[in-house]
Amino acid sequence: MNAVPTPLAAASTSGADLLLWVAVPYICLAVFVVGHIWRYRQDQFGWTSRTTQLLEHRWLRFGSPLFHLGAFMVIAGHVVGLAIPDSWTEAVGITEHAYHTTAVWAGSVAGVAMVAGLGMLCARRLLTRQIRLGTDRSDKLLFPLLSATVVLGITATAAHNVFGAGYDYRSTVSVWFRGLFVLQPQPEAITGAPLLFQLHALSAFLLFAAWPFTRLVHVWSAPIGYLARPYLVYRRRSAPTAAPTTAGRTRSASGSGRAA
Repeated sequence: MNAVPTPLAAASTSGADLLLWVAVPYICLAVFVVGHIWRYRQDQFGWTSRTTQLLEHRWLRFGSPLFHLGAFMVIAGHVVGLAIPDSWTEAVGITEHAYHTTAVWAGSVAGVAMVAGLGMLCARRLLTRQIRLGTDRSDKLLFPLLSATVVLGITATAAHNVFGAGYDYRSTVSVWFRGLFVLQPQPEAITGAPLLFQLHALSAFLLFAAWPFTRLVHVWSAPIGYLARPYLVYRRRSAPTAAPTTAGRTRSASGSGRAA
């Protein structure tokens, strides 16, 4: 399936476009950075996902691996698709057709796994009373926002690149995304993108803004160091010699007294 390239529009940028595609992303990124600094200083030992495995483990057993595996694959796909220009992939011999075919189908599998896992995690939180009562305000913000971001991304991919004629987001959305980080914003690069891609991008930046104040901060506490940590050697402790009992010492003392 060949993606239809979409040239950047040469139209002038309106004030609303500057607000949505320049001001809002930079505000969200600023909140992301400053919020993490504040959270680290105020709650350094609270960076945890607050596991509820003891309350319910059947849904968690399948939902958590599906969600995390799908999330890792989705993040890796977004890094390649948004951060790496198409000229770089072509330079190493990856054609646009090969890239988009791989991205669409691998991304679809990853997205389905992530949606399935997230659905299980949300269902167990809603259906298990103990977990539902322990849901705090940050979770009530995180789960709907995360669900909306994931569903919008899956819907955009399915509507345009699986069942549609194909859409080359790397010539529009990716150009806008990279421009933000090199301080050369190009809002005109995304204003012509389909609405589903725009909503997905906007919800993703809102998720970045909410990130420091939710359980997502536990991503930065992943125990990666355990992969390179040397093995721990455990040795069995030898049993200590039993001390003589008080009764035995009394009998010994009485016997020696009689002998004297």
